[in-house]
Amino acid sequence: MRVPDVLRMRRVTYRYPGGGRPALDGVDLTLTEGELVVLAGMSASGKSTLLRAACGLVPHFFGGEMAGSVAVCGRDTRTHGPAGVADVAAMVFQDPESQLVMNGVRAELELSLESRGHGGAGAARAVEEGALALGIENLLERPVRTLSGGEMQRVALAAALVAGPQLLLLDEPTSQLDPVAGEELLSQLRRLNEEWGTTILIGEHRLERCLAGADRVVALQEGRILYDGDPGAFLDWAAVQRPELLPPAARMFSLAGMRPLPVTVKEARSRLPAGPVERRATEAPRARPRRPALSLRDVWVEFDDGSGGTAVALRGLSLDVAGGEMVALLGRNGAGKSTLLRAAAGVVTPDRGAVRAAGEVALLLQSPSDYLLHERVVDELPGDAAAAALDELGLADVAQRDPRDLSGGARQRLALGIVLAGRGIGGGDAPAVVALDEPTRGMDQARKRALADRVARLAAAGAAVLVATHDVEFAARASRRCVLLGRGRVVADGPTGEVLSGGRYFTTEVARVLGPDAGAVLAEDGASVLAARLAPEQRTAVAQA
Repeated sequence: MRVPDVLRMRRVTYRYPGGGRPALDGVDLTLTEGELVVLAGMSASGKSTLLRAACGLVPHFFGGEMAGSVAVCGRDTRTHGPAGVADVAAMVFQDPESQLVMNGVRAELELSLESRGHGGAGAARAVEEGALALGIENLLERPVRTLSGGEMQRVALAAALVAGPQLLLLDEPTSQLDPVAGEELLSQLRRLNEEWGTTILIGEHRLERCLAGADRVVALQEGRILYDGDPGAFLDWAAVQRPELLPPAARMFSLAGMRPLPVTVKEARSRLPAGPVERRATEAPRARPRRPALSLRDVWVEFDDGSGGTAVALRGLSLDVAGGEMVALLGRNGAGKSTLLRAAAGVVTPDRGAVRAAGEVALLLQSPSDYLLHERVVDELPGDAAAAALDELGLADVAQRDPRDLSGGARQRLALGIVLAGRGIGGGDAPAVVALDEPTRGMDQARKRALADRVARLAAAGAAVLVATHDVEFAARASRRCVLLGRGRVVADGPTGEVLSGGRYFTTEVARVLGPDAGAVLAEDGASVLAARLAPEQRTAVAQA
């Protein structure tokens, strides 16, 4: 007897309530048992909507107009809503904090099983194994409210995996995970896929993290499938049709005129031209002004971990950030990055030590949904600055939309506008300090470049800009200084090129390929290094190509 396709979409067209163009437009897609498929595309291309349709949330929860059919393990979502497919399909959203409903971590995992009718010793074993698989066994007795954003993301993933779904749907699953946790998660997903036959569909902007384990890549634009094929051919297609989708190593090879484009770091290293490394010339670091706009001195922050004990978020941390600097804060989940930003803004009061700022501190927290209070995008911003800010942020065309229907990247930009409209975005003077916590969630490469330019303008206007991020590629592009935190302390503090080259995890893909001696962390710089390594006849061939 033939097993039905795990996911089958036929001529699916969907429009959100009040939306203009369709979010999905004539989508045909089939996933079979054991496939691992990556959804690629720019922000608002339809990735999140396709995932929502694959578990019945579209249209049953979001409303709107839908045509065509979606079947999950043979169940038509027109007659089986989200509850009717929940035992075979599980989804993890971009904002996991809105997905967690229980007070405790263990209770969250148990709820996932209880809602599917599982209990007893088997359920207890499944919780323990799920926690071990995602490295959250030490979080099981913690209240959800005490978790960092990355820890919440891992708990949401564990809750989705614990019941063993046949189809796992993931929307930006590594967006809040540090590089170490991201690698561990993708390794676990590959094991689920290869050893248990779980079909996995991942919507992701950071393709360098997941292409190596993918069977197929499906690229979307304006709700339509433009490409559906293997990862290697996808890179060749993207280099010509959609260069903005290329991961850093492939982009470096493409800019250098070298073919074939590598899918993995191992492939890239094997294809490097022979010859000595010519280190890229770097700018001399600028002298930091002596007077800081933000100063933390011997700051300690402790909190109740919810189990009767005390956890230490910051341990005697000292840090100065000058006006005009853009500093990237890096570190593992729970290293203290968010607490540092909250202490800088006065949201958290240190138990010991001192925090001083030269003026107002504008803080953007991790969850953009926390800032959304109205039913129209335009109403979220102050009236005088709304139009100019929405135009600058590329949101003018969605001004009348419900902000909760926007893509994750668009919600992130809107939250940034809410915090800074009239204060550096859409006019006005920038605050003395701008603190941004994971501001690139849901953003494609083009939007990240625009954000890097935006924070550069804020810094040029005199603001001290401090960005906590797990996105090392964004940190490499946007900052000249990186601060690496570990267990609430400053582990490393130096020029971006020095901090982000030569490492195993906190480093860019280009630096992994070329090694620390090249002094290159961005694709553009790496392409120059590659071009210098090419033999004269190879350079001629590249120039002619």
